[in-house]
Amino acid sequence: MIVSTTNTLETNEVKQYLGIVTGETIIGANLFKDIFAGIRDIVGGRSGSYEKVLREAKDTALKEMEDQATRLGADAIIGVDLDYETVGASGGMLMVTASGTAVKF
Repeated sequence: MIVSTTNTLETNEVKQYLGIVTGETIIGANLFKDIFAGIRDIVGGRSGSYEKVLREAKDTALKEMEDQATRLGADAIIGVDLDYETVGASGGMLMVTASGTAVKF
């Protein structure tokens, strides 16, 4: 399946719009990642553990969106948008949502 942030695909003409498809995931970061990320804030550098969690959440949200489009019989998803938010009392959870328009060629 083609997944694109653009609203059109040069090589294919959209014949039918099937509707909006979405995927969501909420992932928690654990205490040890928070501690090491705090150290990184002080000494500088990238937080590989948080980057891994973020990538995992994005991949899961995209997969859910693609699964929904597949169930609709879509050939592609266009206009894809990814949103990242922190949720929870202390902002300890990361929410990633993916949304786009399922289409047939």
